[in-house]
Amino acid sequence: MSVKAFELVPAVERDLLMGDKARINIECIECCGKHLYVGTNDCFIHHFLLEEHTTPKGKLAFSAQKLLHKYLGLKKPVNELKAASALERLIVLCDNTVTVVDMVNLEAVSSGGARIKGVVSFCVNENPVTGDPFCVELGVIAAKRRTVQIYMVYEDRVQLVKEVSTPEQPCAVCLDGYFLCLALSTQYMILNYNTGASQDLFPYDSEEKKPIVKRIGREEFLLAAPGGLGMFATAEGVSQRAPVNWSESVIGAAVCFPYVVALDEGFVTVHSMLDQQLKQTLSFRDGNILQDFEGKVVLASTKAVYVLVPLPLERQIQDLLAGRRVEEALTLAEGARRNIPKDKFQIMHRRILQQAGFIQFGQLQFLEAKEHFRKGQLDVRELISLYPLLLPSSSSFTRCHPPLHEFADLNHLAQGDQEKVQRCKLFLISYLREVRSTEVANGCREDVDTALLKLYAEANHESLLDLLASENACLLADSAPWLEKHHKYFALGLLYRYHSQDDAALQLWVRVVNGDLQDSTRSDLYEYIVDFLSFCPNLDLVWKYAEWALQKDQKVGVQIFTRRAVSDDQAGHLNPDTVIEYLLKYQQAIVLYLEHLVLDRRVQKEKFHTHLAVVYLDKVLGLLPQSPTTTQQVTEAREQLQNLLKESNLYRVQLLLDKLQDTELLLERATLHGKLEEHDKALHILVHQLKDFPVAEGYCMWASASRDQDYQQRLFHLLLGVYLDSDAPGDEHTMAAVDLLNRHAGMFDATHVLRLLPEGWSLQLLRPFLSGALRGAMHARRTSQVALGLAGAENLLLKHDRLKYRGGPVFVSEKKGCQLCHNTFTEPDCVCLPGGVPVHTHCAAQRARDSPRKRQSTNPSNHT
Repeated sequence: MSVKAFELVPAVERDLLMGDKARINIECIECCGKHLYVGTNDCFIHHFLLEEHTTPKGKLAFSAQKLLHKYLGLKKPVNELKAASALERLIVLCDNTVTVVDMVNLEAVSSGGARIKGVVSFCVNENPVTGDPFCVELGVIAAKRRTVQIYMVYEDRVQLVKEVSTPEQPCAVCLDGYFLCLALSTQYMILNYNTGASQDLFPYDSEEKKPIVKRIGREEFLLAAPGGLGMFATAEGVSQRAPVNWSESVIGAAVCFPYVVALDEGFVTVHSMLDQQLKQTLSFRDGNILQDFEGKVVLASTKAVYVLVPLPLERQIQDLLAGRRVEEALTLAEGARRNIPKDKFQIMHRRILQQAGFIQFGQLQFLEAKEHFRKGQLDVRELISLYPLLLPSSSSFTRCHPPLHEFADLNHLAQGDQEKVQRCKLFLISYLREVRSTEVANGCREDVDTALLKLYAEANHESLLDLLASENACLLADSAPWLEKHHKYFALGLLYRYHSQDDAALQLWVRVVNGDLQDSTRSDLYEYIVDFLSFCPNLDLVWKYAEWALQKDQKVGVQIFTRRAVSDDQAGHLNPDTVIEYLLKYQQAIVLYLEHLVLDRRVQKEKFHTHLAVVYLDKVLGLLPQSPTTTQQVTEAREQLQNLLKESNLYRVQLLLDKLQDTELLLERATLHGKLEEHDKALHILVHQLKDFPVAEGYCMWASASRDQDYQQRLFHLLLGVYLDSDAPGDEHTMAAVDLLNRHAGMFDATHVLRLLPEGWSLQLLRPFLSGALRGAMHARRTSQVALGLAGAENLLLKHDRLKYRGGPVFVSEKKGCQLCHNTFTEPDCVCLPGGVPVHTHCAAQRARDSPRKRQSTNPSNHT
């Protein structure tokens, strides 16, 4: 695909060069800075001064001034010219002779040593191996000798330093360091003249076409290969670039990175070294010379000289982008990296990536666009600004100038295609979600989050709530009207809450629950409000909305209080007394709150326990007159009351007893008497009034729980006495007494029971009781015997251990030293360590203090 990379600009017109002499032709050219040297077929060298200037239209032009021309006197064409600016010399090949002349006056150097004869062609080593700045290295092809000679050219002489033989007669040569790139008669080759190593490249026929050998960089060459290919080869003999496909009739080539320029019979072609594509073709007739000099490409016909002026790379890239050729533009930009200062390149490259991203965005190539935006570090607001009304009204953002794209807004881009609009919005959602937590959003987080909120609300996106429930920078002034417009009232409440406007959030949510506003985001919004209030630190808000919540549903609304910590005076906590006073008008809520305090939180306060017991009792008493229609409710209510009476020890027993007088709640009365340790009254109620013997036995088990055995015996004896004191012997009380004895034999003192029992009872009737009592007595006796035996055995073991440690006598004398302090004994008292080693008592004590773990292994016996 074409791109305008060069403009052809005249440098030296025919009239200035040769006037009206029709037979004079240009044979070679050399350019050094502003100085242009032209060699002609009539053995003249013409010296011109080229001045650059800009035309009124902004284009580059050249004006040439002829300074001098010199006839060499050989009547042969001037074949080659090379400038050695450091020496102020011009190296000339004419009539197979290399001559050195002065660059200014074109006079030959007077020394006879500044001449080389028998030369076919020569080249200058642009990567010299010597460090002498006032010396030029030449590679010279000798005529008819199959050799290449290496010369050093000085200001006034030339010196042969190396002669290298070649397999065939060379036709063309190029020199880089120690490497010679040669075009032989039938092939190209690389030759290291320092080591003699050579590498054949590929064959060609020098009789069919002129070989081209061109150095394009350090140890890299461009060669004309068969098939109309321009091949690249390194000094190692390998190609690191793909070949360019130029004309079969190429007669000259030059390199102006990143382009390869080739000249054939009728055209100048420009190929990219980056992607090897043909970029530009210029018509040029009668061309015979194409060379590059220090980045300047000079082109000559037989009569005139022209300069191929490269267009600025930035302009070329912008032209490619204007043609939607994104990949070519990026490839060209990457290739230009080495020719542009780093800071300038980074700025240019970022902008190119951003432009490429917008081009692909307009083509709905979102993945590629996102990657270019990321690499180009795009200010995300450039993208947001394409979407109408997404940027906050307070945003100070203005689009880049010159603009990065041609779109006015998303509607302009989509041209009314709503599907395209939706796809673009989905892409923006995805892109903003990725960049909002990265450096890309630094300094514009408010714009990003506000835009994302608006997109979520418009698309009814599930992530809207996640955005508002997490840390965000959404602007309230811009976001609130947008959420209202799309009926996202729950989300708006979250936004108010994030901005510490809890009251506004609650007002909005209450209106939704009441049906004043329509929002189906949460079907459990009422429960959510209750949950919010239960953890809200602002107690004024809690009291403000608690009444509404309780009127809606007491069972759920009371959770505002039951989920909060219980405290009398701690800041942010509600006093239970205050809550209870507030809940008195809510019958169900007060019960639930008291249950929470007493049963869940285990608050140990008499007034709460008493209040709950009274509430339970009032509920039972209220249901009793409605029996039997409320039998199930009565049963459940009584179970609640009975469980509380049994488990709690904090309520006012006498108060409840007074309320139970003259009621049929016998079991509850018995439980209360039990709390007062009035077990005889309790058992009398259960046996004689309630007539429920299993309940009476259960009462004894409950009342004696966690008590000692004597207390249990006393209760069971008391129950037995109630059974035996009956005025109707032989009736159901007698059978209850027998069953009690037989089932709970272990709870009775058999001797005491036998004294109480009537003489007329048969032993067979009491057989289970007597058997159990006997087994219990025998078990207790045997258990005590076993315990006594175990204690005796343990004592015997202790005595054995003591005797074992006592051992034989320990000898202590004034001549014997302590093993710990190494001092002698002055007293007979000592401590014997394991192994029979005596030490001072104070040394053993000190050792025990310093090493507690060894204390157990120290022999505690003192021997004197």
